[in-house]
Amino acid sequence: MNFCTNCGQKTKEAIPLGDHQLRRICTACGFIHYVNPKVICGALAIWENKVLLCRRAIEPRYGLWTLPAGYMELYETMEQGAARETREEAEAEVDIQQLYCMYNIPRIGQIYALFKSNLVNGEFGAGDETIESRLFTEEEIPWDDLAFPSVERTLRHYFEDRKTDQFEMHLETLGTRLDHTG
Repeated sequence: MNFCTNCGQKTKEAIPLGDHQLRRICTACGFIHYVNPKVICGALAIWENKVLLCRRAIEPRYGLWTLPAGYMELYETMEQGAARETREEAEAEVDIQQLYCMYNIPRIGQIYALFKSNLVNGEFGAGDETIESRLFTEEEIPWDDLAFPSVERTLRHYFEDRKTDQFEMHLETLGTRLDHTG
């Protein structure tokens, strides 16, 4: 970012007072431009012991299967974001039950929050970002065609937890590369 989003003047790279990382700072107004992780919200939508997956119609990972999820918007809660993304991607309404899986993904600056949810009335479709949506039993999951590690981890947790009917919240860090050089 070469120009300030606050006043339009040039920025420089420096470590602000009391900070420990290089930031872009406006040379005119002093505004500090922080780059922080993005929050991804989604739903593990369940209907009659099956899970709802969407086949992606967008990059990244076009054509692969995922849980309905996407970037959280300003002025919404994580639960609202998960419900909105499920509406947008799967044309489905969900009854959010609990925060089920949260993943730190520091190498790409993202945090995933996935909610265990009930699919309302078993109804779903395919939104603009989705080729198709389907309900899957554990045996039917296209394990080799899942879009993201967070999707695979969430599904594995769910099917394992279902054996004991105990659905504790899972917190994990995916990927261990903390640098951003390659």
